[in-house]
Amino acid sequence: MMNYIEQVGANVRLEEGLEAREQLLLACYFQPGISTKELARKTILPVPVAAAIKKELVRAGALRQDIGVSCTPEGIAYVEQGWGYEGLDKELYLKLLANGDSWRTELADVLLRLSEMFRTRPQANVQIDQAKCTAETSLKRAVLGLRRHALIGKRTLCVGDDDLVSVSLGLLLRRLYPNAAIRRTQIDVVDIDDRFLAGIRDIAEREKLPIACRRCDLREPMPVELRGKYDVFYTDPPYTLQGMSLFVSRGLTALKNKKGLPIFLSFAHKSPDFTVALQRELVRMGLMAGEVIPQFNEYEGAETIGNRSQMIVLKTTERTTPSITGTFEDPLYTGEVKRTLRTYRCKRCGVSISVGQQGDHVTIEELKNRGCRRCGNDTFDVTDKKNV
Repeated sequence: MMNYIEQVGANVRLEEGLEAREQLLLACYFQPGISTKELARKTILPVPVAAAIKKELVRAGALRQDIGVSCTPEGIAYVEQGWGYEGLDKELYLKLLANGDSWRTELADVLLRLSEMFRTRPQANVQIDQAKCTAETSLKRAVLGLRRHALIGKRTLCVGDDDLVSVSLGLLLRRLYPNAAIRRTQIDVVDIDDRFLAGIRDIAEREKLPIACRRCDLREPMPVELRGKYDVFYTDPPYTLQGMSLFVSRGLTALKNKKGLPIFLSFAHKSPDFTVALQRELVRMGLMAGEVIPQFNEYEGAETIGNRSQMIVLKTTERTTPSITGTFEDPLYTGEVKRTLRTYRCKRCGVSISVGQQGDHVTIEELKNRGCRRCGNDTFDVTDKKNV
Protein backbone atom coordinates (compact mmCIF):
# COMPACT_ATOMS: atom_id res chain seq x y z
CA MET A 1 0.00 0.00 0.00
CA MET A 2 1.35 3.41 -1.01
CA ASN A 3 2.44 5.62 1.88
CA TYR A 4 0.78 8.87 0.81
CA ILE A 5 2.09 10.84 3.77
CA GLU A 6 5.71 9.91 3.09
CA GLN A 7 5.25 10.64 -0.62
CA VAL A 8 3.90 14.13 0.05
CA GLY A 9 6.76 14.81 2.44
CA ALA A 10 9.27 13.77 -0.22
CA ASN A 11 7.64 15.89 -2.95
CA VAL A 12 7.07 19.07 -0.94
CA ARG A 13 9.59 20.55 1.46
CA LEU A 14 7.30 21.99 4.12
CA GLU A 15 8.34 23.33 7.50
CA GLU A 16 5.34 21.56 9.03
CA GLY A 17 6.08 17.99 10.04
CA LEU A 18 4.41 14.63 9.79
CA GLU A 19 1.54 15.46 12.14
CA ALA A 20 0.19 18.27 9.94
CA ARG A 21 -0.05 16.03 6.87
CA GLU A 22 -1.70 13.24 8.83
CA GLN A 23 -4.24 15.58 10.44
CA LEU A 24 -5.21 17.02 7.06
CA LEU A 25 -5.87 13.59 5.56
CA LEU A 26 -7.85 12.53 8.63
CA ALA A 27 -9.96 15.69 8.46
CA CYS A 28 -10.93 14.78 4.89
CA TYR A 29 -11.67 11.20 5.98
CA PHE A 30 -13.99 12.19 8.83
CA GLN A 31 -15.55 15.20 7.11
CA PRO A 32 -15.97 14.50 3.38
CA GLY A 33 -16.51 17.66 1.34
CA ILE A 34 -14.55 19.87 3.73
CA SER A 35 -13.35 23.21 2.35
CA THR A 36 -9.70 24.20 2.14
CA LYS A 37 -10.27 27.04 4.61
CA GLU A 38 -11.82 24.63 7.10
CA LEU A 39 -8.89 22.24 6.57
CA ALA A 40 -6.52 25.07 7.44
CA ARG A 41 -8.51 25.87 10.57
CA LYS A 42 -8.66 22.26 11.76
CA THR A 43 -4.95 21.66 11.22
CA ILE A 44 -3.89 25.13 12.45
CA LEU A 45 -2.02 25.72 9.19
CA PRO A 46 -1.84 28.81 6.96
CA VAL A 47 -4.31 28.44 4.09
CA PRO A 48 -1.53 28.32 1.44
CA VAL A 49 0.23 25.51 3.32
CA ALA A 50 -3.00 23.51 3.75
CA ALA A 51 -3.72 24.04 0.05
CA ALA A 52 -0.23 22.82 -0.90
CA ILE A 53 -0.56 19.62 1.17
CA LYS A 54 -4.06 19.04 -0.21
CA LYS A 55 -2.82 19.51 -3.76
CA GLU A 56 -0.08 16.91 -3.30
CA LEU A 57 -2.49 14.41 -1.73
CA VAL A 58 -4.84 14.92 -4.68
CA ARG A 59 -1.95 14.35 -7.08
CA ALA A 60 -0.94 11.21 -5.19
CA GLY A 61 -4.48 9.81 -5.43
CA ALA A 62 -5.48 9.94 -1.76
CA LEU A 63 -7.86 12.92 -2.10
CA ARG A 64 -10.22 14.29 -4.69
CA GLN A 65 -11.34 17.87 -5.18
CA ASP A 66 -15.02 18.25 -5.99
CA ILE A 67 -17.46 20.26 -3.89
CA GLY A 68 -14.94 20.44 -1.14
CA VAL A 69 -12.25 17.83 -0.49
CA SER A 70 -12.85 14.12 0.18
CA CYS A 71 -10.84 10.92 0.35
CA THR A 72 -10.73 8.66 -2.67
CA PRO A 73 -11.42 4.94 -2.17
CA GLU A 74 -7.65 4.48 -2.09
CA GLY A 75 -7.35 7.22 0.53
CA ILE A 76 -10.05 5.61 2.66
CA ALA A 77 -8.32 2.22 2.45
CA TYR A 78 -5.03 3.86 3.45
CA VAL A 79 -6.56 5.42 6.57
CA GLU A 80 -8.52 2.36 7.59
CA GLN A 81 -6.09 -0.43 6.76
CA GLY A 82 -2.77 1.39 6.78
CA TRP A 83 -3.39 3.34 9.98
CA GLY A 84 -5.82 0.99 11.68
CA TYR A 85 -9.01 3.11 11.70
CA GLU A 86 -11.10 0.23 10.36
CA GLY A 87 -13.71 -0.82 12.94
CA LEU A 88 -13.38 2.44 14.89
CA ASP A 89 -16.43 3.84 16.69
CA LYS A 90 -16.38 7.07 14.68
CA GLU A 91 -19.16 8.74 16.64
CA LEU A 92 -17.35 8.28 19.94
CA TYR A 93 -14.02 9.25 18.37
CA LEU A 94 -15.36 12.57 17.12
CA LYS A 95 -16.96 13.30 20.48
CA LEU A 96 -13.66 12.69 22.25
CA LEU A 97 -11.81 14.92 19.80
CA ALA A 98 -14.00 17.89 20.72
CA ASN A 99 -12.38 20.27 23.17
CA GLY A 100 -13.67 20.41 26.72
CA ASP A 101 -14.43 17.89 29.43
CA SER A 102 -17.18 15.90 27.74
CA TRP A 103 -14.79 12.94 27.61
CA ARG A 104 -15.44 12.36 31.31
CA THR A 105 -19.07 11.53 30.54
CA GLU A 106 -18.30 9.53 27.41
CA LEU A 107 -15.63 7.48 29.18
CA ALA A 108 -17.28 7.19 32.60
CA ASP A 109 -17.23 3.39 32.38
CA VAL A 110 -13.54 3.35 31.46
CA LEU A 111 -12.69 5.71 34.31
CA LEU A 112 -14.58 3.48 36.76
CA ARG A 113 -12.62 0.38 35.71
CA LEU A 114 -9.37 2.31 35.75
CA SER A 115 -10.08 3.62 39.25
CA GLU A 116 -10.54 0.04 40.48
CA MET A 117 -7.16 -0.89 38.99
CA PHE A 118 -5.49 2.13 40.57
CA ARG A 119 -6.64 1.10 44.03
CA THR A 120 -4.52 -2.05 43.83
CA ARG A 121 -1.40 -0.60 42.19
CA PRO A 122 1.89 -0.78 44.15
CA GLN A 123 2.87 1.80 46.73
CA ALA A 124 4.83 4.72 45.26
CA ASN A 125 8.60 4.57 45.89
CA VAL A 126 9.43 8.17 46.74
CA GLN A 127 13.15 7.42 46.72
CA ILE A 128 12.95 7.21 42.92
CA ASP A 129 10.55 10.17 42.76
CA GLN A 130 7.41 8.13 42.11
CA ALA A 131 4.12 9.91 42.84
CA LYS A 132 0.66 8.47 42.33
CA CYS A 133 -1.31 10.44 39.77
CA THR A 134 -5.08 10.01 39.90
CA ALA A 135 -6.91 7.65 37.56
CA GLU A 136 -8.60 10.65 35.95
CA THR A 137 -5.21 12.25 35.23
CA SER A 138 -3.89 9.06 33.64
CA LEU A 139 -6.94 8.79 31.38
CA LYS A 140 -6.80 12.51 30.59
CA ARG A 141 -3.26 12.02 29.29
CA ALA A 142 -4.53 9.27 27.00
CA VAL A 143 -7.34 11.49 25.69
CA LEU A 144 -4.82 14.27 25.06
CA GLY A 145 -2.77 11.87 22.93
CA LEU A 146 -5.87 10.86 20.99
CA ARG A 147 -6.70 14.52 20.34
CA ARG A 148 -3.16 15.08 19.04
CA HIS A 149 -3.57 12.10 16.66
CA ALA A 150 -0.82 10.33 18.59
CA LEU A 151 -2.51 7.03 19.45
CA ILE A 152 -4.35 5.16 16.68
CA GLY A 153 -1.94 3.48 14.30
CA LYS A 154 1.04 4.63 16.36
CA ARG A 155 3.73 2.91 18.34
CA THR A 156 3.81 4.57 21.76
CA LEU A 157 6.49 4.33 24.44
CA CYS A 158 5.94 5.10 28.12
CA VAL A 159 9.32 6.08 29.57
CA GLY A 160 8.56 5.06 33.15
CA ASP A 161 4.94 4.22 33.93
CA ASP A 162 4.04 4.20 37.62
CA ASP A 163 1.01 6.27 36.46
CA LEU A 164 -0.32 3.38 34.31
CA VAL A 165 -0.66 5.61 31.23
CA SER A 166 -0.14 2.51 29.10
CA VAL A 167 -3.22 0.95 30.68
CA SER A 168 -5.26 4.12 30.11
CA LEU A 169 -4.19 4.19 26.47
CA GLY A 170 -5.08 0.52 26.08
CA LEU A 171 -8.51 0.83 27.72
CA LEU A 172 -9.26 3.89 25.60
CA LEU A 173 -8.41 1.90 22.47
CA ARG A 174 -10.59 -1.00 23.59
CA ARG A 175 -13.49 1.41 24.10
CA LEU A 176 -12.97 2.87 20.61
CA TYR A 177 -12.93 -0.60 19.01
CA PRO A 178 -15.81 -2.38 20.78
CA ASN A 179 -16.41 -4.93 18.02
CA ALA A 180 -13.12 -5.03 16.18
CA ALA A 181 -9.49 -5.95 16.68
CA ILE A 182 -7.05 -3.18 17.57
CA ARG A 183 -4.67 -3.06 14.61
CA ARG A 184 -1.41 -1.26 13.90
CA THR A 185 -1.26 0.26 17.38
CA GLN A 186 1.27 -0.80 19.99
CA ILE A 187 2.07 0.51 23.46
CA ASP A 188 5.39 -0.34 25.12
CA VAL A 189 6.62 0.40 28.64
CA VAL A 190 10.18 0.71 29.94
CA ASP A 191 10.63 0.97 33.71
CA ILE A 192 13.02 -0.12 36.44
CA ASP A 193 10.27 -1.06 38.92
CA ASP A 194 9.38 -4.75 38.57
CA ARG A 195 6.23 -4.28 40.67
CA PHE A 196 4.62 -1.93 38.17
CA LEU A 197 5.84 -3.93 35.17
CA ALA A 198 4.24 -7.08 36.58
CA GLY A 199 0.99 -5.26 37.33
CA ILE A 200 0.78 -3.76 33.85
CA ARG A 201 1.50 -7.14 32.24
CA ASP A 202 -1.28 -8.76 34.25
CA ILE A 203 -3.79 -6.08 33.24
CA ALA A 204 -2.76 -6.22 29.57
CA GLU A 205 -3.18 -9.99 29.48
CA ARG A 206 -6.51 -9.92 31.29
CA GLU A 207 -7.96 -7.07 29.22
CA LYS A 208 -6.32 -8.13 25.93
CA LEU A 209 -4.57 -4.79 25.48
CA PRO A 210 -1.69 -4.20 23.01
CA ILE A 211 0.89 -3.49 25.74
CA ALA A 212 4.39 -4.93 26.15
CA CYS A 213 6.70 -4.25 29.11
CA ARG A 214 10.47 -4.29 29.46
CA ARG A 215 12.68 -3.69 32.47
CA CYS A 216 15.19 -0.93 31.75
CA ASP A 217 17.52 1.07 33.95
CA LEU A 218 17.47 4.43 32.19
CA ARG A 219 20.89 5.25 33.60
CA GLU A 220 22.08 2.86 30.90
CA PRO A 221 21.66 3.58 27.17
CA MET A 222 18.40 2.54 25.54
CA PRO A 223 18.58 -1.05 24.22
CA VAL A 224 19.50 -1.14 20.54
CA GLU A 225 16.31 -2.94 19.53
CA LEU A 226 14.18 -0.09 20.93
CA ARG A 227 15.99 2.75 19.18
CA GLY A 228 14.27 4.63 16.36
CA LYS A 229 11.06 2.56 16.62
CA TYR A 230 8.42 4.88 18.13
CA ASP A 231 6.05 7.62 16.97
CA VAL A 232 5.39 9.21 20.38
CA PHE A 233 6.41 8.91 24.02
CA TYR A 234 5.01 9.85 27.43
CA THR A 235 7.14 10.54 30.48
CA ASP A 236 6.71 11.89 34.01
CA PRO A 237 10.39 11.97 35.05
CA PRO A 238 12.11 12.77 38.33
CA TYR A 239 11.54 16.46 39.05
CA THR A 240 15.19 17.39 38.70
CA LEU A 241 16.83 18.94 35.66
CA GLN A 242 19.02 15.86 35.39
CA GLY A 243 16.00 13.56 35.58
CA MET A 244 14.12 15.45 32.89
CA SER A 245 17.15 15.51 30.59
CA LEU A 246 17.80 11.79 31.04
CA PHE A 247 14.23 10.56 30.56
CA VAL A 248 13.58 12.83 27.57
CA SER A 249 16.93 11.83 26.03
CA ARG A 250 16.09 8.14 26.33
CA GLY A 251 12.69 8.80 24.77
CA LEU A 252 14.26 10.71 21.90
CA THR A 253 16.64 7.82 21.26
CA ALA A 254 13.60 5.57 20.92
CA LEU A 255 11.70 7.91 18.55
CA LYS A 256 11.82 7.63 14.79
CA ASN A 257 13.98 10.20 13.06
CA LYS A 258 11.09 12.37 11.86
CA LYS A 259 10.04 15.97 12.33
CA GLY A 260 6.83 16.81 14.18
CA LEU A 261 6.60 13.74 16.43
CA PRO A 262 4.81 14.49 19.74
CA ILE A 263 6.18 14.10 23.26
CA PHE A 264 4.03 14.37 26.38
CA LEU A 265 6.17 15.57 29.29
CA SER A 266 4.60 15.90 32.73
CA PHE A 267 6.72 18.02 35.05
CA ALA A 268 6.36 19.89 38.32
CA HIS A 269 5.76 23.64 38.47
CA LYS A 270 9.12 25.13 39.42
CA SER A 271 10.70 28.50 40.18
CA PRO A 272 11.32 30.96 37.33
CA ASP A 273 15.07 30.29 37.36
CA PHE A 274 14.55 26.51 37.24
CA THR A 275 11.93 26.87 34.49
CA VAL A 276 14.32 28.94 32.35
CA ALA A 277 16.98 26.23 32.79
CA LEU A 278 14.44 23.55 31.84
CA GLN A 279 13.36 25.45 28.73
CA ARG A 280 16.98 26.03 27.76
CA GLU A 281 17.69 22.30 28.01
CA LEU A 282 14.67 21.44 25.85
CA VAL A 283 15.76 23.97 23.22
CA ARG A 284 19.29 22.55 23.37
CA MET A 285 17.79 19.17 22.46
CA GLY A 286 16.06 20.78 19.47
CA LEU A 287 12.52 20.42 20.84
CA MET A 288 9.65 22.83 20.32
CA ALA A 289 7.06 23.40 23.06
CA GLY A 290 3.77 23.27 21.21
CA GLU A 291 1.64 23.71 24.32
CA VAL A 292 2.08 24.10 28.08
CA ILE A 293 -0.99 23.21 30.18
CA PRO A 294 -0.66 24.32 33.83
CA GLN A 295 -2.21 22.20 36.60
CA PHE A 296 -2.93 19.39 34.13
CA ASN A 297 -1.84 16.50 36.35
CA GLU A 298 -3.19 15.71 39.80
CA TYR A 299 -1.44 13.40 42.28
CA GLU A 300 -2.22 11.68 45.56
CA GLY A 301 0.04 12.59 48.46
CA ALA A 302 2.55 14.67 46.49
CA GLU A 303 2.51 17.71 48.75
CA THR A 304 6.03 18.76 47.77
CA ILE A 305 4.73 19.72 44.32
CA GLY A 306 1.31 20.86 45.53
CA ASN A 307 -0.29 17.66 44.20
CA ARG A 308 -0.27 19.23 40.72
CA SER A 309 2.06 19.39 37.73
CA GLN A 310 2.01 20.79 34.23
CA MET A 311 1.79 19.02 30.89
CA ILE A 312 4.33 20.16 28.30
CA VAL A 313 3.50 18.98 24.77
CA LEU A 314 6.71 18.94 22.74
CA LYS A 315 7.43 18.29 19.08
CA THR A 316 10.57 17.11 17.37
CA THR A 317 12.32 19.28 14.78
CA GLU A 318 15.11 18.80 12.27
CA ARG A 319 17.57 19.70 15.03
CA THR A 320 16.27 17.25 17.62
CA THR A 321 18.96 15.17 19.30
CA PRO A 322 19.23 13.67 22.81
CA SER A 323 21.58 15.46 25.18
CA ILE A 324 22.50 12.19 26.96
CA THR A 325 23.43 9.11 24.94
CA GLY A 326 25.89 7.16 27.09
CA THR A 327 25.74 5.79 30.62
CA PHE A 328 24.48 8.34 33.17
CA GLU A 329 26.40 8.41 36.43
CA ASP A 330 25.43 11.76 37.99
CA PRO A 331 22.84 12.32 40.76
CA LEU A 332 19.37 11.79 39.32
CA TYR A 333 16.55 11.74 41.87
CA THR A 334 15.51 14.60 44.12
CA GLY A 335 16.99 12.96 47.22
CA GLU A 336 20.33 12.58 45.42
CA VAL A 337 20.45 16.01 43.83
CA LYS A 338 19.22 17.92 46.87
CA ARG A 339 20.44 16.06 49.89
CA THR A 340 18.24 17.74 52.47
CA LEU A 341 18.14 16.64 56.09
CA ARG A 342 14.91 17.57 57.90
CA THR A 343 14.14 17.36 61.59
CA TYR A 344 10.64 16.25 62.64
CA ARG A 345 9.17 16.43 66.14
CA CYS A 346 6.68 13.85 67.35
CA LYS A 347 3.35 15.52 68.11
CA ARG A 348 2.75 13.23 71.09
CA CYS A 349 6.05 12.95 72.97
CA GLY A 350 8.18 15.67 71.40
CA VAL A 351 11.17 13.52 70.42
CA SER A 352 13.18 14.86 67.45
CA ILE A 353 13.87 12.56 64.48
CA SER A 354 16.00 13.34 61.39
CA VAL A 355 14.72 12.44 57.91
CA GLY A 356 16.85 12.35 54.74
CA GLN A 357 19.52 10.31 53.01
CA GLN A 358 21.75 10.57 56.10
CA GLY A 359 19.00 10.67 58.72
CA ASP A 360 17.22 8.22 61.00
CA HIS A 361 14.74 7.57 58.18
CA VAL A 362 15.16 8.18 54.44
CA THR A 363 11.65 9.58 53.85
CA ILE A 364 8.78 10.99 55.91
CA GLU A 365 6.60 8.17 54.53
CA GLU A 366 9.01 5.64 56.06
CA LEU A 367 8.89 7.48 59.38
CA LYS A 368 5.09 7.56 59.39
CA ASN A 369 4.89 3.86 58.56
CA ARG A 370 7.26 2.89 61.38
CA GLY A 371 6.09 5.50 63.88
CA CYS A 372 7.94 7.39 66.58
CA ARG A 373 10.75 5.30 68.08
CA ARG A 374 9.69 6.32 71.61
CA CYS A 375 5.88 6.25 71.60
CA GLY A 376 4.81 4.79 68.24
CA ASN A 377 2.86 7.92 67.20
CA ASP A 378 2.66 8.54 63.41
CA THR A 379 2.07 12.32 63.26
CA PHE A 380 4.93 14.79 63.21
CA ASP A 381 5.79 18.47 62.73
CA VAL A 382 8.79 19.58 60.67
CA THR A 383 11.03 21.89 62.72
CA ASP A 384 14.00 22.72 60.50
CA LYS A 385 15.99 21.55 57.50
CA LYS A 386 19.51 21.85 56.16
CA ASN A 387 21.40 20.76 53.04
CA VAL A 388 24.06 18.13 53.61
